[in-house]
Amino acid sequence: MEKFEQIFMHINGEAEKREKEQEQTYLDGLLSALEDTLDGVFSWQVEGATKEDMRKAIQIAILKGMRKGSQPNHQMTPDTLGLLVSYFVEQFFEKELQNRTISVLDLAVGTGNLLYTIMNTQDGKMQATGIEVDELLIRLAAATGDLIEQQVTLYRQDALDNLLVDPVDAIVCDLPVGYYPNEEVALDYELCATEGMGFAHYLFIEQAIRYTKDGGYLFFLIPASLFEGEEAKKLHQYLKANAWIQAVIQLPETLFSAKAHEKSILILQKQHKELRAPREVLLAKVPNMSNKQALAMFFEKVQMWKESK
Repeated sequence: MEKFEQIFMHINGEAEKREKEQEQTYLDGLLSALEDTLDGVFSWQVEGATKEDMRKAIQIAILKGMRKGSQPNHQMTPDTLGLLVSYFVEQFFEKELQNRTISVLDLAVGTGNLLYTIMNTQDGKMQATGIEVDELLIRLAAATGDLIEQQVTLYRQDALDNLLVDPVDAIVCDLPVGYYPNEEVALDYELCATEGMGFAHYLFIEQAIRYTKDGGYLFFLIPASLFEGEEAKKLHQYLKANAWIQAVIQLPETLFSAKAHEKSILILQKQHKELRAPREVLLAKVPNMSNKQALAMFFEKVQMWKESK
């Protein structure tokens, strides 16, 4: 049995026990089990387990709890997508990661799975901040961060309000998709709707650019249809004035349950007066993840593009 499976057995058993005995949801039982582990009330030991083992085990438990619940905002970025984003973060910050820590912000951190996947691949080289409005999700993120010993500052608030965060080197975000209900806050954004509620995912992009250092990079998981439709013209104009599109990476359809749920990776660079736009935007499609030869060719294409920048 893998070590992460052993960890899962411990925390899953305790979460199920609390769910039954205390008449609470599985996720609430899991959260209390994780917090009690940190407080020394509930203990378990898996010798030789790594931070990734712990993250994977907690992720599986959280996924189980989310499937048992029905809240639409309780979703998690799958590992496959997290690892792809992590790869591109490493490519764009290769020199910096060799010499210093970089600051990273996730505006929709949720349970932290995307952020912690990236942090674990660059262990100790990132100073991270996460924003999340949902109390249960941010408490799960906090407990997970403490257990895997990744230092992250978390704020529970609406990510589209003013933030107590300094501009960062990199933004990573699995964009929340849908309409943003607070029209008063939305009025502070260039990408607000002319009438009624605007798109939350447009506003998150604008907010992310605000909190990125000049020349910094932004890594978004976006709906595949982001640039389609009449409303997208405004987004195009905003991006042209404030950022350079570095890459648009189409993800395999097989990763998603329906066409409406398909996503891509969008990589932007905030404009800087001493820098220039890329000579060409990287446009690529990730092949089926089980096709090792095609995957190797994909990564080779990325490297060739990187060397030609």
